[in-house]
Amino acid sequence: MIELDGARLREKETAYPYLRERLGLPAWFGNNLDALYDALTGENLNERYLIRLEWETTPFLARALRVFEDACGPRLTIQRAEKKECGNMAKSWIPAGYHATLGLYDTQAAIGQLKRIFEDTLAVAMNLKRVSAPLFVDPDTGLNDDLNGVERPVSFDIRETGARGAVVHSLAKWKRMALRDYGFPVGEGLYTDMNAIRRDEEMDNLHSIYVDQWDWEKVITASDRTLDYLKETVRVIVGAICLTNDALRARYPALNWMPDRNVSFVTTQELEDMYPTLTPKQREDAYTREHATACILQIGGKLRSGEKHDGRAPDYDDWTLNADIVFYNPLLNRAFEVSSMGIRVDPAAMDRQLREAGCDARRDLPFHRQLLAGELPLTIGGGIGQSRLCMLILGKAHIGEVQVSLWDEDTRRVASEAGVILL
Repeated sequence: MIELDGARLREKETAYPYLRERLGLPAWFGNNLDALYDALTGENLNERYLIRLEWETTPFLARALRVFEDACGPRLTIQRAEKKECGNMAKSWIPAGYHATLGLYDTQAAIGQLKRIFEDTLAVAMNLKRVSAPLFVDPDTGLNDDLNGVERPVSFDIRETGARGAVVHSLAKWKRMALRDYGFPVGEGLYTDMNAIRRDEEMDNLHSIYVDQWDWEKVITASDRTLDYLKETVRVIVGAICLTNDALRARYPALNWMPDRNVSFVTTQELEDMYPTLTPKQREDAYTREHATACILQIGGKLRSGEKHDGRAPDYDDWTLNADIVFYNPLLNRAFEVSSMGIRVDPAAMDRQLREAGCDARRDLPFHRQLLAGELPLTIGGGIGQSRLCMLILGKAHIGEVQVSLWDEDTRRVASEAGVILL
């Protein structure tokens, strides 16, 4: 087994000489990720690798890891150092004086009602039909989603078949194939309950390793691939959220969240221009304090500063036609993302974004081959967080109040000291 130090792979200037030495590559080895993929699947085909990583990654390291994963599969082990916390500082916090509006019994009843009402409202408004969805997929198909490009899926071996399965991160790619296989026509779509485990998630008030969301996808035409169509879809989703909130407030008058039905649209570049000294998340906080219902457009590509507002995998959303739906959360005094969505890549956008992200090795995966060949329908789709929406409408301070998960000791301590019960 060849052991590699992730610290030496953070930047391409140091990574390629280090890889040439550690992998025994010839002097004519090209300093690019395509050449690395060829080396890992050629002369080094039977070699096993262990990459030791600190928690933080760089854009280049993320791309390099993806090449190792694509090329090596089970021959690769990634070992991450434990995250070090400063003292006893927890990433979760409870606002001073917070008391849950609803008790445990009413909370559980309200969650069930909220989910049923929202599902029915969204399905009618968007012309969607409910379908069953996988909890895990074959990792060699390219169907699992890479989110920001560095998250590791939970995988397991299957005794009966000798193959491996990977728990889904989301269903963006699977839904697109399902629309084709199930014969959905233009203008119709599907939605499903998506449950996932994201073991690399940094847990805080909004984030858990357990993810539950409504994943939806709809067949569109080439003429629908516009910002106007995207914006109109956003307005429909926001309308469904507002109607669901109205219904819950009628049943539980103590609930007091009042969303703005008017959506303010802003691009990531406009946010950078408005708040050049703030981080991307701070920009969203600042903007939603002025615009309580916002839609952040065009996420994934580099801004004029050379930085990205946030990461997006290159093979599902078109980075010029995607969005996050974000509300101002008055309880937490911050921007609160409820949905990530977008018009999906067509063959041209997929080709462009794979090159830009340094992910050309994915072109040979079954999903990517079909999409690049124009064999999959044009679609728009996204995910809407179930626990996130429950938090917002039910006025909860921590996601652990509306879903069952595992929490670190500091989070449990903070919640206990504030009298908050985590499920």
